[in-house]
Amino acid sequence: MPSSMYGRIKQYVPMLEWASVYNSNSFTSDAVAAIIVTIMLIPQSLAYALLAGLPAEMGLYASILPLVAYAIFGTSRALAVGPVAVVSLMTAAAIGNLGLTSPSDIALAAVTLAFISGVILIAMGVLRLGFLANFLSHPVIAGFITASGLLIAASQLKHILGVDAHGHTLVELIFSLIDHRDMINPITLGLGASTLAFLFWVRKGLKPALLNMGLAPRTADILAKAGPVGAVVVTTLITFLFDLSSYGVKIVGTVPMGLPPLTTPSFSPALWSQLLMSGVLISLIGFVESVSVASTLAAKKRQRIAP
Repeated sequence: MPSSMYGRIKQYVPMLEWASVYNSNSFTSDAVAAIIVTIMLIPQSLAYALLAGLPAEMGLYASILPLVAYAIFGTSRALAVGPVAVVSLMTAAAIGNLGLTSPSDIALAAVTLAFISGVILIAMGVLRLGFLANFLSHPVIAGFITASGLLIAASQLKHILGVDAHGHTLVELIFSLIDHRDMINPITLGLGASTLAFLFWVRKGLKPALLNMGLAPRTADILAKAGPVGAVVVTTLITFLFDLSSYGVKIVGTVPMGLPPLTTPSFSPALWSQLLMSGVLISLIGFVESVSVASTLAAKKRQRIAP
């Protein structure tokens, strides 16, 4: 194979470049990183699926293939891929506008929306449109992510309070929560608030506490990263042992075992016309957010990314 052609292929398959120099030391570090990512990804993926209005197990399914694909085609060592909060929220909004009620129709719409977004991102990659990221304003990106975070937090208050509040905007959500204030479940509120407080403490306080106990820095780091999983395990046991579901505490329910059967997206022109604009926006926002995060992390290690 001519060197020029091989070099061009490596641009699209970066794995060919680093695989030849991969060694056991890199594997050890990557194995530790993989454990940490897996520990973090389990509760996050479940939460992101619920945020998108989909069954919890879909978050787990959506977390597998992106990691494998990015290991082959990814161009940045600083970027983590998988379900994210902003895209999950946009997915919920796009599917919610369709007015679907059947779980199978909602799942098919989600698969179709993901397919549309993926095709757009692949087209952007083939056309080498990553340079557009150079024209993005950091204040605009920061403002968008901050606003999205506020909207996401507000949309999850109904779960912490145990009420059925609805709304597409921050103002609508707040007024809906106020209207349903008499329906607050104190047990749900206590469980949610205590878990939230624990997670805030884990973020800053658990690792120093473990180091003071004499644990090795790497072990302390892994255990600190496992804090969210510990919160899930403990609250699950509490809910089961005290049968809190009978007191109005909503539970995820049964998560199917194994992998689901492969499903093709819908190619209905009517559905595509309804989802196309949402797919474009999700692709652009996902790209912008990924580049922003990767650039920030890469700058800390004096690295560059190739968007």
